[in-house]
Amino acid sequence: MSLSMNWRAAALCLLLVAGGAFAADGAPAKAASGHASTRIPGHAAIASANFHATEAGLEVLARGGNAFDAAVAVAATLSIVEPESSGIGGGFMAVLHRASDGHDVFIDARETAPAAVDAQDYLNPDGSPDRDTALKGPLSAGIPGEPAGLVLIAKRYGRLPLAQSLAPAIRIAREGFEPDERLREAIAGMQEDLQRWPASAAKYLPGGKPPAAGVIWKDPDQARTLELIASHGDQGFYHGETARKLVAAVRAAGGNWTLADLASYRAKERTPITVDYRGYRIVTAPPPSSGGVAIAEILNILSGYDLTKMDAATRTHYVIEAMRRAFRDHNDYLGDPDFVKMPLDMLLSPFYADGLRQSILPDKATPSSMLPRAEAAEPGMHTTHFSIIDADGNMAAVTSTVNYTMGSSFVAEGTGVLLNDEMDDFALVPDKPNVYGLLGSKANAPVGGKRMLSSMSPSLVIGADRTAVIGSPGGSTIITQVLEGILHFIDGESAQQIAAHKRFHHQYLPDVVNVETGVFDAATSDALTKMGYTLKPREAWGFMNVVTWDRKANQLDAASDPRRPSGLGKVQ
Repeated sequence: MSLSMNWRAAALCLLLVAGGAFAADGAPAKAASGHASTRIPGHAAIASANFHATEAGLEVLARGGNAFDAAVAVAATLSIVEPESSGIGGGFMAVLHRASDGHDVFIDARETAPAAVDAQDYLNPDGSPDRDTALKGPLSAGIPGEPAGLVLIAKRYGRLPLAQSLAPAIRIAREGFEPDERLREAIAGMQEDLQRWPASAAKYLPGGKPPAAGVIWKDPDQARTLELIASHGDQGFYHGETARKLVAAVRAAGGNWTLADLASYRAKERTPITVDYRGYRIVTAPPPSSGGVAIAEILNILSGYDLTKMDAATRTHYVIEAMRRAFRDHNDYLGDPDFVKMPLDMLLSPFYADGLRQSILPDKATPSSMLPRAEAAEPGMHTTHFSIIDADGNMAAVTSTVNYTMGSSFVAEGTGVLLNDEMDDFALVPDKPNVYGLLGSKANAPVGGKRMLSSMSPSLVIGADRTAVIGSPGGSTIITQVLEGILHFIDGESAQQIAAHKRFHHQYLPDVVNVETGVFDAATSDALTKMGYTLKPREAWGFMNVVTWDRKANQLDAASDPRRPSGLGKVQ
């Protein structure tokens, strides 16, 4: 979809790096203080999973908005053009940095369980988990948080009226766009499930089949829903016309939502987790994300080593062992902070990390069976992340999800809203694995109004001269992807290098190291195997989006994961 030349000219020289990542260059500025408040004249950088979403954010910036207005525009546009991963029928977590006063805040727009949630609904007659109920249809959907979160960001942190920030998404939904290959493949892969519900089939399977390449696809129902949000804020989604349609559709299909569930939903501001590592301040997600606690715990453990002086195998050994211990801990204790008391002081303590470090042998893997058992429940692989820095140094790291591919596959008739399937992120059946083979504890048991635990880990990395905004989708691998990205950034790598880096992952159980092809050379793989690690090849995972700012050179850089390119490169 073409955009007017007005804002294109105002946006100066914009470079599409990959997959929807833009950066704009301007005149040098002085180095910033610790909270990165120096203005970056003519600069803006956005990295998202889709070209249309990135352009929507840039359009809003060029019209006088800040990074937070742009975040609203990007998220709303992703709801239209990347519904396989996120949308207003799901939720998000965001870390924001306001440059004017150095204020950091975490926005919790995670979904909640409906009041009538009943764990028995997710059991087969023999007591085993009913994965179909947990993952498909209205019973799998939590109360969406994204609309309330976008309204909160616009109202408290944006410069523009909400309607201006939502305008690009509404226009794209009304006028149409060409679905990219990833969306077409997602719809084709979920076709059987989408066919189960008339509104889902009508939206995603026009003529009974997925949209073909080159076809212009419109979304008038979701445009109408976004228009109501633009005009009425929370009232436009959680009350009135949209709320009535959502509840009617869910209940007609066997779900248990009520108007009261929607009316009582609130997005929340929370204090982010911060941890210092090698001269950098990492600002990351607190519960109900498990990711920030795990990242902080891992970095605290690693702070006792000088990884820069180690060979590749030894360095990887210590990182894996830190991952193992953090994953052993985090989900056994963590849940919705409004429902669960958590020993965060202990988990985040450097003294606790000291004790964990003492249990790591210098040349041998620690079998997970030797550590006290703690189980984890993690979200799915089909999530999205975007990163933004604006000309004033405001930053937004936003990770948004509907959980599994195409969420619940259930579209609420008359709204255009594809609902999430986040109920599977609860420990619906204690000590039974969810769809990703991961277990859960009672801290993450479903209760009406409770937020399910998440691994979403939007993060900021702020140093004396360099800053990064980073995040990724990827279920439990979100945590290790973001961790590895932070380590690479601190080692001096560029946004493109960070996003492209090969990855490895260990999550305590199962006791294997997932490895992307090419992450280790033959000598490192052999050394790790001799230490006792089981290396398990796995296809590429994640869709990292990174923005970096070198404040000495006053250079912004933006990169999207080359593993999943949008198929479009552009220089203006």
